[in-house]
Amino acid sequence: MSRVVFYTATTLNGFIATEDNSLDWLFEVGSPDAVDFKSFLAGIDVVVSGSTTYEWVYDFEKLAETPEKWKEFYGDRTAFIFTSRELPAPPGEDIRFVQGPVTDHLEAIKSCAGDGDIWVIGGGDLAGQFLDAGALDEIQMTITPVALKAGAPLFPRDIRSDRLELKTVEKFGQFAHLTFEVRPA
Repeated sequence: MSRVVFYTATTLNGFIATEDNSLDWLFEVGSPDAVDFKSFLAGIDVVVSGSTTYEWVYDFEKLAETPEKWKEFYGDRTAFIFTSRELPAPPGEDIRFVQGPVTDHLEAIKSCAGDGDIWVIGGGDLAGQFLDAGALDEIQMTITPVALKAGAPLFPRDIRSDRLELKTVEKFGQFAHLTFEVRPA
């Protein structure tokens, strides 16, 4: 049975991007090499992203000039990108641009995942829509030693402690990695 996992990095004060949607702050500290991201990614069969996150990755990785970078990072996984506008895609990749609420596409996303997990890359509002639909199973966050005065919030929803169970806390250099199980409402 596949799980839906929101796996992201956040600042100390709970932002996942700057006011202008940049993630550059994340790379100021270096890479949390000890985080076992490869094992996490091995269990993922579908990636899901909002358009702002997708556009940042597309521009940052210069996918228009080097489309092979998509496969280097995401492999052959199907990607669902929630957007209200037309966006470019690396040629030959299974990237599905969808519109509307998560609930309209949840069955298709889960069908593509089979027994593998679903990674909600970002943003926080998209992860919140999975929560609202009762479909978010886990939140993994890597907390960085950076604070921003404003930006895109980690999770722009009320979610109380009775819905979250802390499963693990790990230290990787300057980073803290937390995993929470999300309980049903």
